Amino acid sequence: MSISSEHRSLGKQVTSSLQTLSPIVELNVGGEVYTTTLSTLKKHPGSKLAEMFTGQPKLRTDSEGRFFIDRPGTYFKFILEYLRSNQVPTQCIQDVYKEALFYDIEPLVKQLEDSPQIFGEVVARKQFLARVPNYSENIELMIRIARAEAVASRQSSVTVCVVRTEEDAAKCHDGLNSLDMDKKSVVKFGPWKATPSITDLLDCIKMDIEAKGYKISFQPHITEKGFRFKSYVFFYKFLFTWW
Repeated sequence: MSISSEHRSLGKQVTSSLQTLSPIVELNVGGEVYTTTLSTLKKHPGSKLAEMFTGQPKLRTDSEGRFFIDRPGTYFKFILEYLRSNQVPTQCIQDVYKEALFYDIEPLVKQLEDSPQIFGEVVARKQFLARVPNYSENIELMIRIARAEAVASRQSSVTVCVVRTEEDAAKCHDGLNSLDMDKKSVVKFGPWKATPSITDLLDCIKMDIEAKGYKISFQPHITEKGFRFKSYVFFYKFLFTWW
């Protein structure tokens, strides 16, 4: 038998096994093994998880014949518990939310979005950051600048200018002209039309960069002028520590 024939035969076996699937199903989810029922997996017919076991799904099997799903197995237990008993998880909320979105289990997604953790992130913080021009792009720019300055250094710093109003933006421009540094290396955030303060935005910047695995802190930008130190309003120094 040729290799292509063997592949077609294997595909037929998988499809056939799905059509005559046992009510008891073994799954390998990212290396974690689960046993459940077909009816549990298909509890929400419109979900992606249900579609995996409906008709002729594109499922692979591991060496033991278990259906393989290439997702984090740690959080699938919470998905399974919800399907079994409608119990909304109270642990690992952010990660379970991502998995619920992937499997497209709409009732669970909606209930998780009502939780304080997801509501605060999706409705409050994300909506605020959506009103800050080029926020995500500026985060990536900060990281690129910091990495470029990290050669043979323990730390590298990035100066940012944070302005909340158009009037502040004009003052920031004037302050930028007085700073003794490359203006192209200063990352500007704002202005925005929302209630959160400059401190709130600074916290968001720190939070999102830390979420990418970086160790970071920030402080007002201070320069030494002779024997005096001068603090520039709107300017902050973010310090990346590499080791």
